Amino acid sequence: MLDARVHQGKFGEDYVRVLASAAGLLVSQDDVDHDGIDLCIKQPGRIGSSFSPRIDVQVKTTSRPRRRAAVLDFDGLDQVQFNRLASADVMVPCYLFLIVVPIVSADYAALRTGGLLLREVGYYVSLRDSETFDEPRKDRKVRVRVPVANVLTVPALRRLLGPGGA
Repeated sequence: MLDARVHQGKFGEDYVRVLASAAGLLVSQDDVDHDGIDLCIKQPGRIGSSFSPRIDVQVKTTSRPRRRAAVLDFDGLDQVQFNRLASADVMVPCYLFLIVVPIVSADYAALRTGGLLLREVGYYVSLRDSETFDEPRKDRKVRVRVPVANVLTVPALRRLLGPGGA
């Protein structure tokens, strides 16, 4: 069996892969996690004037989300990770995907007569307009506010890949 944290993280990435597959998108992963990007999601073919538009995502999970008003407060990024997602000088748009998972791993998925149910729900946020840290440190965490209105769905994934993103 996998370590509980590794299991939770793997489930989060697989959750995103299932949504991307349902959306007809391609998912790839670098052979080495050099720059903090977990997955690349790409629309094959042409959309408007773009050919094979893509996004880069960092997938994080939590089993104990802290909701405050219309946002989830997430403290799981360090300053280096934050800067990578917040950088405005990237060619490929970057997003944080926050997947809320059940506390008990046995509850991650359930088979019903109507199909497979994945629990709980995912959210996305772009940090592109956020101010970055001049001297980022891996030992300092950053609070990210993830809007609960940004539910990660099949249509949402397609919108993120469309002209201008979501």
